[in-house]
Order: sequence, then C-alpha cells, then structure tokens
Amino acid sequence: MEEETKGKGFVIKDRRHFDESGEVRNEKAPAVDEKKKEAEVEEAGSAAEEPASSDSGETPLPEVNFASFIFSLSTTAMYHFGDFPDPVTKETRQNLAAAKQTIDLLSILKAKTEGNLTADEKQLLEGILYELRLRFVKEKTKK
Repeated sequence: MEEETKGKGFVIKDRRHFDESGEVRNEKAPAVDEKKKEAEVEEAGSAAEEPASSDSGETPLPEVNFASFIFSLSTTAMYHFGDFPDPVTKETRQNLAAAKQTIDLLSILKAKTEGNLTADEKQLLEGILYELRLRFVKEKTKK
C-alpha cells in the first residue's frame, strides 16, 4: 500500500491486483472506491479537528492559560507531598524528590518568564512557589 499526504489527512491507495475474494480487480472500480475513500478520510480529518460538543455528555475541560498551568503543576507537587491518593491504588505516598523536581520546574518558569507576566500572574507564581518551598522544607525536616 502506498500513502500520500494530501491536505490535512492522508490517502491510502490500494494498488493490489486482486480483491478480497482473490479475483482479479476490475481497473475501473478502484478509482471509484479511491474517490469515496478520499472523501471519507477528509470528512474524518475535519471531524477530528472540531472541538467536542457539549451535547456528547463529556464534561468540558477548563480553559488552558498560564494560571491553570501553574495550578496544575502545584497540584502535582501536592500529590507528591502525599496530599492526594493515587487514583488507581487509592494509597497516598510521599515522593519528596518528585515534589522538589516540580518546584524546580516552577522556578525555571519564573526565571524564563521574567518580564513577560502580568502582575497577577507574577504574584500567583511567586505565592505558589513560596508556599511549596515552605512545605518542602517542613516535609524534609520531618524525616
């Protein structure tokens, strides 16, 4: 089979000389099938790009912005502190090395976005970093 990129999707052209039953293919039939397959592939490609509608019963995801990204990373750190149970095992475990790594990631973001954040974003990031660093020191001294 040969694949050709075309627009947003790809088209698969069946160039075999025999059909599914093992008989010799009619040369005119594949052209009709190929055009039909191309249309189906294009429709599937455009449907995949459309956002999921709220009618499908799925909960819509929150908007992704800088603040939600920072909250996501801070939640990850809190998970590694043992604040939340594992969704599969339902056990809480503490992994201070992973929590430190997440805090370090937030520190890198702070350094790399210096001068590009709004006042609210800067305050949010600094506040979360402060709280997580204090928590890390507290957890580290417990052991």
